[in-house]
Amino acid sequence: MDATKDVKNYNRIKVVLAEQRRTNKWLAEELGKDQATVSKWCTNSCQPGIEQLFKIAEVLNVDVKDLLWSTKEK
Repeated sequence: MDATKDVKNYNRIKVVLAEQRRTNKWLAEELGKDQATVSKWCTNSCQPGIEQLFKIAEVLNVDVKDLLWSTKEK
């Protein structure tokens, strides 16, 4: 089974980084995480834990809700 076909966009980390003109590498350095881990979060092939999501929001100076795609249609 090909796992890449099952990838769902749960987080908006890549979008927020782009909006702030920041890179995966920068975020990895700020969080003390491996760049490959942050890359997986940005491609939604892996998700950060809740505590880590709050740390990401703090580093990016955004509300944690801004890091997640809404489950409601507008």
